[in-house]
Amino acid sequence: MKRSKFTETQIVAILKLAEQGMKVTDICREHGISNATYYQWKSKYGGLEASDLKRLRDIEVENARLKKMYAELALENAAIKDLLGKL
Repeated sequence: MKRSKFTETQIVAILKLAEQGMKVTDICREHGISNATYYQWKSKYGGLEASDLKRLRDIEVENARLKKMYAELALENAAIKDLLGKL
């Protein structure tokens, strides 16, 4: 997946411009993004503040760590069941 050339904090700042009354088409032209990109960002980051983004990022990191732990335990559990099934 292609990475955005904008950071999450920059995206939030761009979205704030529309809340301040600037037209979406002007914002998109100024920053070199499409209207579709703007509205995708709005659906994902709309209403978030910079502190919320940090919390969201921390939760995503923790979620990835927990998924990895679960996958390892599931593999270990399956291996133990196979071993006990052969006895």
